[in-house]
Amino acid sequence: MDAPIPPGTRQVIDGQPRVHYYGYWVKTYPVPADTLEAKKDLIAALTRRLFNHTEHGLNVPGRRLDEARRAYDTETDPERRRVKGAMLAGALFNRATGIFTQLVEIQRLGVEIQPDNPLMRTCGAHLKEALELGKLVLHRSGEEGIDELWGEPFKAFLLPLEDFYESRYVKIAQTMRDIDRIASTLIATFGDLAGFEALEQHVIAFAQAAKVKTETLRTDPDIFDVWATFVVCGEHVGNFRPRPPAGATQAARQEQTDAVQLIGQGRDLITYITRARVTMPKSTREFIERCERFRRGCAELAPAARGAN
Repeated sequence: MDAPIPPGTRQVIDGQPRVHYYGYWVKTYPVPADTLEAKKDLIAALTRRLFNHTEHGLNVPGRRLDEARRAYDTETDPERRRVKGAMLAGALFNRATGIFTQLVEIQRLGVEIQPDNPLMRTCGAHLKEALELGKLVLHRSGEEGIDELWGEPFKAFLLPLEDFYESRYVKIAQTMRDIDRIASTLIATFGDLAGFEALEQHVIAFAQAAKVKTETLRTDPDIFDVWATFVVCGEHVGNFRPRPPAGATQAARQEQTDAVQLIGQGRDLITYITRARVTMPKSTREFIERCERFRRGCAELAPAARGAN
């Protein structure tokens, strides 16, 4: 029996450097020089990605930080306070990014910026506070928060870039693991039901495309093929319609309709975590539970009822 591969093991596979975590060989990229300029670009990119995946209305300009804080501090309604806290987190991120950008510009003039610089400390404090408030923020789907994304700019600020990149490979491997969990659940739930025989091949192709997309940076030359394949495979799953069983009852047709809806939810969930490149454990757990309930209650389309086909 083969010995387990130690986490962090690196190997060149088919000419591509990869690192091993959680059973997956994740594609790696060169780490840029650990400079303020590189950190500024990384934090700005992580902040843009954050706003791209969270609920609307959070991208509050940093210059409005004081207004956002007053609005949050004076709000007494719990539901409105959650939203205003999320908006404050957005303002804090943008203020921190603005400060970091200006520090880089000052450094370009030949002024050495030390880690204990007051503005550096302010930047770190803003990112830390935003991280705490990030617990109030929901994913754009409205299903759950994605705390992992809120922590990334703060980590990029604190950690050496090499350590930050390594932490990303760990998260990407965890994301790949959950993509496979969702795909396996779809196949186990629907793959042997009447009319769903062709679904498995589409789910397998979509899961593979999703994992490749998860590990591929947008700056990678392969992204055009990778993204196109991911979108098309997702469309195949989303557009899948089962073949109606011969003489299907109304109950069987309703079960097929419910199944198609669940398959669409699974496709959407894989899309969400693939694009965010982090896990969504609450949504994944609840989706698997919905599939299990469907299977337990599925009577008309159960495999034992397929003899007439």
